[in-house]
Amino acid sequence: MKAITIKLSICAVFLLTMGACKKGFLDAEPMTTATDINYYKTPKDALYALVGCYDGLQIIWSDGVALPVAAEVMSDNTFGGTGNSDGFSYQMLDEFDKSRSPSDQNLFGRNWILYYQALYRCNVLISKMDQIQWGTDAQLRKTYESEARFLRAYLLFDMVRLWGNIPLLTAPSAENVPQANPDEVYKVIASDLVFAADNMAAVAYPAQAVGNHGRVTKYAAEALLGRVFLYYTGYYSKADLVGVVDKTKALSYLEHVISTGGYGLVPDFAKLWPAASLDAYVGEDNKETVFAIKYTFTSDYNGNTDGNHWMVFGGLRDQSFYPYGSGWGAETVNPKLWSAYAAGDTRKSGSIISIADEKIPFVSQNKQREYTGYYIKKYSPMIGLDGKPLPNANGNPNFSIGQYQDYVSIRYADVLLMAAELGSPNAQTYFNEVRQRAYQGAFTPLMVSQENIMKERRLEFAFEGIRYYDLLRQGVNKAAQEIAESTTLLNGGQPVTKTISASNIVLTKGLQQIPYSEITLSNGTLKQNAGW
Repeated sequence: MKAITIKLSICAVFLLTMGACKKGFLDAEPMTTATDINYYKTPKDALYALVGCYDGLQIIWSDGVALPVAAEVMSDNTFGGTGNSDGFSYQMLDEFDKSRSPSDQNLFGRNWILYYQALYRCNVLISKMDQIQWGTDAQLRKTYESEARFLRAYLLFDMVRLWGNIPLLTAPSAENVPQANPDEVYKVIASDLVFAADNMAAVAYPAQAVGNHGRVTKYAAEALLGRVFLYYTGYYSKADLVGVVDKTKALSYLEHVISTGGYGLVPDFAKLWPAASLDAYVGEDNKETVFAIKYTFTSDYNGNTDGNHWMVFGGLRDQSFYPYGSGWGAETVNPKLWSAYAAGDTRKSGSIISIADEKIPFVSQNKQREYTGYYIKKYSPMIGLDGKPLPNANGNPNFSIGQYQDYVSIRYADVLLMAAELGSPNAQTYFNEVRQRAYQGAFTPLMVSQENIMKERRLEFAFEGIRYYDLLRQGVNKAAQEIAESTTLLNGGQPVTKTISASNIVLTKGLQQIPYSEITLSNGTLKQNAGW
């Protein structure tokens, strides 16, 4: 009999059962031990297990390399950065070159473990659906199963994009499973998302209960289906999504989000991001958020893992300047991105910190590797007027793990541009809506086209973990051409040549290395990706 330990944060339970978790509410985590025979009986049991699935997703990026960070470093938006005396793991990531940091054979080791732990939680709950006594509420089972299957699909989509060749587990197992053909993984992803899209109640955003923000919705499933369809058919050069979803169906899901979801664009782009708008920030769970991974400021080093542990990576290196907090200086912004924004595009200053333009007296160049003069604003750590990091102001002394800005995984602007790309009759209207917001109405009309949509997506979604996969789905060779460059950056204040080779990206097919520790544990069942 296998014992199951379910570790649930109070905040997560409260979020799913009573209301939104207040900053400061969380102060401990309860531990419940049960067996898989005597546990999954009631809807309450299922709810607690479902919270565990959400919790599993939340904590993946608390250790190791967070995908929102990695995806930007791998793209043409940012360089590896970090401290001038740090190791070269982020340069290895940025340049797809294992010779840059040969000892970092397990850079994604924690990611691998935590992804599979979260996947295990989802698989257990899904496998127990039939033994739970659901009572008279027929929709409740559909809702819980849909949420669990969405989360499983979300996890698998991250994993298959990052590593390409992964063991596919759709049931709890301790077997040494070989890597699956990616088509098999995408078939599970597509089936799970279709199930969620077709079985959840269509509750429009304005009608959604406050306590439900952060939970999966029908519209989140439909939007993610659009993203999966575009990536799979692009990267693998396929006509449809493994025979489960064709282009017409993918577009219909996105059109349903637009027509009935109740979402809308926040009128001022900068107000989407705390560091870009300060007191004018519209707040979490605004009308543009389709799905977000929730965080709060109560993380500590005693096992409470509820904070945004990765946001500090992009902060100014070892220096604060109101409202920007200090951090590790990873993800230094490529000046080419700054220059790509046209005059009048509010997304430029809403997304990027310009040391020169904002007259920041930055004096830590000697501590910064790959300094460019530009840092990420969308997900910047922040300080108050008193100079204290915001987590400290909320009672958490650990600024590095106490950041609490949510990661907005899917925004309504993405839904509009995906629908335009898939050929909606309203494609020009959707495209214009995004541009009108960016230029506050004063913009030069631009015809909708695949090329223009991809350019717009880069400007709209910079630093949101989207650009890299938008490049890959245009073809590995195209991505390599866009990302490759040779330029001069400052390491410790001294000019150095930075080279990213297109051949490395082509050789690896844009995939990352599977942790060597996992290959060893598998007794060779797992095979390393090409180029690593």
